[in-house]
Amino acid sequence: MKRYLSSAAAAIVLMGGVGIAMADTIVVQPEQETVVREYVKKQPLASVNLLGVELKLGSSVPDKVELREVPNVKYRVAVINDQTVLVDPETRQIVEVLH
Repeated sequence: MKRYLSSAAAAIVLMGGVGIAMADTIVVQPEQETVVREYVKKQPLASVNLLGVELKLGSSVPDKVELREVPNVKYRVAVINDQTVLVDPETRQIVEVLH
């Protein structure tokens, strides 16, 4: 009986952790992506070349990279190594890499 209770308790703890991780996931709405893409077409940004920077979700963008505000979008945009990225201005973490 103890074995079943401890397994159930472990499962609850793990599910709680997954719930927290999922709650922290940032979802960029397709409408926001469209607004950003159109903005970048109209207002081209110079690409900043950064050696050794991996452009993936959660990666930090160095302070030397200028983040450009996009009207009606919560996140900021930058072009790094010829890739357009959306960045959370508060944490400077990449929330989306636009392909």
